Amino acid sequence: MDRPAPARLDAVYGAASAEAQEGAYDAWASDYDADLMAMGYRLPMMMAACVARFVPVDAAPILDAGCGTGLHAEALVAAGYGGLVGADLSEGMMAVARAKGVYAETHRVVLGTPLPFADGHFAATLCAGTITPGHAPPEALDELVRVTRPGGWLVVSLRHDAEQEARYLDKLDAMAGTAWDEVHRTPAFATMPLGEPSVRNRVHVCRVR
Repeated sequence: MDRPAPARLDAVYGAASAEAQEGAYDAWASDYDADLMAMGYRLPMMMAACVARFVPVDAAPILDAGCGTGLHAEALVAAGYGGLVGADLSEGMMAVARAKGVYAETHRVVLGTPLPFADGHFAATLCAGTITPGHAPPEALDELVRVTRPGGWLVVSLRHDAEQEARYLDKLDAMAGTAWDEVHRTPAFATMPLGEPSVRNRVHVCRVR
């Protein structure tokens, strides 16, 4: 039997505009967690492991940029982190997240455009599965750095597979030593091994300058 999740991935990554992408995510929101778990989704585990190693548990506030349904925040709240702020394109996805009670507040944002937060507002910023082809452009990293305080942490996943575009990794390299110091990166791992085994990511942990 065909599984719906890969088709839904095609819909959100193939959307021709931010509005179309928002609509695709809104339509997926109620089934999103179940579909990703069925595909063996590993990013929440990998992100939480990296945050727990580097970000103090009393660091606050923490921005979850591209928060979706709050899958990544659930793991962090369970580990004792608080003061999480969710930000996402899809109100439907954030409605699911708000029902979980994992965020102090949520904001609708379009990554790659100016964010509604002051310079250096966050002690740490997380962004998983969002700065990637078909979603947010690599320039979104500039705003994530801007809203993170000097000495704070940026924990971000990027694709490391045949479908990645060079401009994303070029941006990562260009910002190293100027905007941040990268202190850790995971090995590349299959992000959804039971549904899309060719998709591979690394998690990058950076100390903002």
